[in-house]
Amino acid sequence: MGWGNFTFGKMGEKVVISLTECLLGYHFLPLESINKLEQIGEKLICKRNSLLIRQDKIQKDIYFLASGLARVYYETADRQITLDFISPGGTLISMNSYVHGTPGYENIDLLEDSIVFKVDQKQLFTLYESDIAIANWGRKMAELEFIKAEQRTMSKLFNTAQERYADLLKKYPQYIQRIKLGYIASYLGVSQVTLSRIRANILSNF
Repeated sequence: MGWGNFTFGKMGEKVVISLTECLLGYHFLPLESINKLEQIGEKLICKRNSLLIRQDKIQKDIYFLASGLARVYYETADRQITLDFISPGGTLISMNSYVHGTPGYENIDLLEDSIVFKVDQKQLFTLYESDIAIANWGRKMAELEFIKAEQRTMSKLFNTAQERYADLLKKYPQYIQRIKLGYIASYLGVSQVTLSRIRANILSNF
């Protein structure tokens, strides 16, 4: 797979990131350790609406998003609740499965045709035991994923819907137009009518 390039796109353009860039986004790794991880990584070209992580299932793989967009959501009997969005360089993972080996609570699907790198979790754990650099990387990756989850919770508890939408604009400026308004409204916990008002308020302040 090689080192590859980190390609930034203009508004609306695709961004393609190598597996190495995804890995180094969490923590430094020596080249030898990167090569070991790349050997257990499989590049997949996936169609829009592919469901890679399923709630209530034990996940045996971790995915790194090289291009495209993904949505994290929880599904009840009558609705879907959007928890987060993932852009290139992000990780598609069930932390319950990763840490405890138990079924996760989230679904993660692709909002558009995407490229992902799939890593078998069992092979990854084997590398943790034989390579201290990879073990340290894995610990850092888990820490950062837990921090992201905590930040999402704190934001939902203490920020208004308009503040959270403004944060989305800052976090995903080149992607926000590619996300369905219904998904954004679900993420904010408001109706699409309220979302329209929020967008109008923010635009009027520019």
